Amino acid sequence: MSADTVSVTGWGRTAPTTARLVRPRTYEEAVAAVRGCGARGSIPRGLGRAYGDAAQNAGGEILDMTGLDRVHAIDADGGTVLCAAGVSLHRLMRVLLPLGWFVPVTPGTRYVTVGGAIGADIHGKNHHVCGAFSRHVLSFELLTADGEIRTVRRGTPLFDATTGGMGLTGVILTATVQLQPVQTSLMTVDTERARDLDDLMARLSATDDHYRYSVAWIDLLARGAATGRAVLTRGEHAPLDALGTRAREDALAFRPSRLPAPPAHLPEGLLSRRGVGWFNELWYRTSPRARTGRLQKLSTFFHPLDGVPHWNRIYGRGGFVQYQFVVPYGQEDTLRRIVRRLSERRCPSFLAVLKRFGDADPGWLSFPLPGWTLALDIPTGLPGLGPLLDELDEEVAAAGGRVYLAKDSRLRPELLAAMYPRLDDFRALRAELDPRGVFVSDLSRRLDL
Repeated sequence: MSADTVSVTGWGRTAPTTARLVRPRTYEEAVAAVRGCGARGSIPRGLGRAYGDAAQNAGGEILDMTGLDRVHAIDADGGTVLCAAGVSLHRLMRVLLPLGWFVPVTPGTRYVTVGGAIGADIHGKNHHVCGAFSRHVLSFELLTADGEIRTVRRGTPLFDATTGGMGLTGVILTATVQLQPVQTSLMTVDTERARDLDDLMARLSATDDHYRYSVAWIDLLARGAATGRAVLTRGEHAPLDALGTRAREDALAFRPSRLPAPPAHLPEGLLSRRGVGWFNELWYRTSPRARTGRLQKLSTFFHPLDGVPHWNRIYGRGGFVQYQFVVPYGQEDTLRRIVRRLSERRCPSFLAVLKRFGDADPGWLSFPLPGWTLALDIPTGLPGLGPLLDELDEEVAAAGGRVYLAKDSRLRPELLAAMYPRLDDFRALRAELDPRGVFVSDLSRRLDL
């Protein structure tokens, strides 16, 4: 087991802190690391795709779980996989797609570990149909603060505290996951343009239940009558008969494309309002008004940014804030006000997406609830960004909504209880399970989790 002192950030590249990074290669080494961690505690970390400080631990230890990456067993008939927590969704796709299976939920990147997917209870374009990742987890093994390994099954308090619990109940070692059957590694995709936010919400509300996957890109720099104009993309797994005869011979091949990484240092002004405005205008105008049935690779539909290694460098040395919130159905006026405020402030975000969530998931700190969720990237250099987001937090909380902890880097702790009604239950279980505070992170200190 190796260890180094390193400076660590989230994917947004903000607020670096220094910690001792420990890399176990066996379950026994993971147990030893937990039992031997110092006074500042430890937190598990996967591939570092949490945007904020959830997998940082200033002055303490970070348990890098990526060395535990074995796929232990696959039930190709029943569609389940037993794997170590350090296995990435990327690797699962490579292993499972040739067998006719796909991961049940994927976020906008496949470079997430299974342990991270459970700890953040990730969601994707199919939440309105399939829920979050935890809905498809049958059980997992959890290394708790006392150094013991527990088998945790769905429907138990410890399961619900861990799914969405951001690694604070223990270290997930293995998980058994139910998979999604597919006939091909392609998607059939429908694309259309919406002239404004109301038009977009009407289209989503009327037809979202016709599609397994749905997402809309919003132009947050459009103003006036075009405020909230968007490109709406929906898709389904392509059936075998959608392919030509020759293509069917290789129907389950998984060959994601890769582009060169952006340079480590980019010229200033690349993400200025003018630059992003040009990009947004081009993207909207070149998207089809209405197109149905286009075949796309899985990687193109789900993970377009994964084709650009280290794409987070695009935001420059200052990094960026990823802000994602959800407000319940019936609170559309709150969503309209927020989109209007962002547009009036000319927030230079070229990654702004709107989705609809289905039923809430059982995790006590799981993010989704039935409603509208908007996610956007904002460069940290935007003047007045902190006060603006503080005000948006208050609007979201007053509407009965919440922000996503896996992407948060700056929420004020006094708003947390209003956003997450099971917070006291989470704190009580954590105090009972981990009285010495073995598992701790910069996020948990900041929000008093």
